Amino acid sequence: MTAMPISVITGFLGSGKTTLLSRLLRDPALARTAVIVNELGEVGLDHLLVEASDEEIVLLEGGCLCCKVRGDLVRTAAELLARRARGEAEFDRIVVETTGLADPAPILQALMTDREIADALRLESVIATVDCAAGSATLDAHPESVKQVALADRIVLTKTDLADPSALAERLRRLNPAAPQLTALHGAVDPSLLFGGSGYDRPLPDHRPHSESGTSSFCLRRSEPLHAVTLSLFLQLLAEHCGAKLLRLKGLIDVVESPGRPAVIHGVQHVFHPPAFLDAWPDDDRSTRIVVIAQGIEAGWLQDLLEILDDEVQACSIS
Repeated sequence: MTAMPISVITGFLGSGKTTLLSRLLRDPALARTAVIVNELGEVGLDHLLVEASDEEIVLLEGGCLCCKVRGDLVRTAAELLARRARGEAEFDRIVVETTGLADPAPILQALMTDREIADALRLESVIATVDCAAGSATLDAHPESVKQVALADRIVLTKTDLADPSALAERLRRLNPAAPQLTALHGAVDPSLLFGGSGYDRPLPDHRPHSESGTSSFCLRRSEPLHAVTLSLFLQLLAEHCGAKLLRLKGLIDVVESPGRPAVIHGVQHVFHPPAFLDAWPDDDRSTRIVVIAQGIEAGWLQDLLEILDDEVQACSIS
């Protein structure tokens, strides 16, 4: 069974999630989408309402479904999948909209690990909206907004007509160099730039460490392939000893035992999704690349840990 793509739209209060989501749901490319919104969230989709199918799920124009979280997110997602399996709902993608004050990390962890839904869903993208008019002040005053940006795969700049986005865009690049920045014109963004692909269909950046508000971002690189045991030990040590400090990690790994088929790794704090293997490299670069967004973790320490582990594994395999 092919896992269904699920995406998360996050962003601070007033950053434009409502406008972005409303415009996306009008696009034919997202006609078969189920939307899960938090009942405390800002999303106002009344103008898209076509017909109420029951008290929890409503049909939106264009064929989308909207479901409010009445309790646990995992249970809501599981109920949607069960309805689809019974033929009571038709959709090919799920989008979760968080509240403006939400920490996305627990949401991502639940989607990656819960036994009810983890095998049926594939995390497609995390999208963070940032208000260009108030974004810098928000980042200064609210740690939640920094974390929303740091965890994102794509960043959508909103309200660019009210303020010059250049300074904010540079600050966001320091916080999360791996995330492409897109501009929403009155909420409109090409859905193909937000959804689709594995998240590794473009080269991962090669950048030097940056740090702001205690959050640093850097990219580990290695030209020689890693042993599978090294990768397993590395992720285990990160989960056990760096979980609280590790906001997000993702990368492409050249594995000795799987030549030509790189492993995709993805983790949020102490939770790591089991490595998945691509059929081929997405670009001409065949080196291992691991993007890390963290607080209080040094890039050199992680790079040394990776090298030492692989040296030990190599030595044991020779002996």
